[in-house]
Amino acid sequence: MVTPSAGAVVVVPFPFSNLTLAKPRPAVVLADAGRGDLILCQVTSNPYADPRAVELTEISFAQGSLRITSYARPGKLFTASRELILSQAGVLTAVAFQVIIESVIHILRTGHSDDLH
Repeated sequence: MVTPSAGAVVVVPFPFSNLTLAKPRPAVVLADAGRGDLILCQVTSNPYADPRAVELTEISFAQGSLRITSYARPGKLFTASRELILSQAGVLTAVAFQVIIESVIHILRTGHSDDLH
């Protein structure tokens, strides 16, 4: 598989809490971290009471899509080896990706995720 670039929505295995099994879940590629790793943002279909959750609908995608409305969670970032990527679901529009990036920057600058808007 070609290495996805920033703004791609990929599918990676997320471990269950007991770490014995994993379930494929989407994540947004934020950046290439080097040495084969990517910085990813968790995506969920559950509309948590997360004030920073960024809704992803069909119009959020320049290519591809997710099957249902989902939510990027800028406060839930992680690094994963690009070897873990199972597939690519699509690529976000520049506008949708920028909203996620701005939310991440806000959290890092202020130290918390509330009061962005």
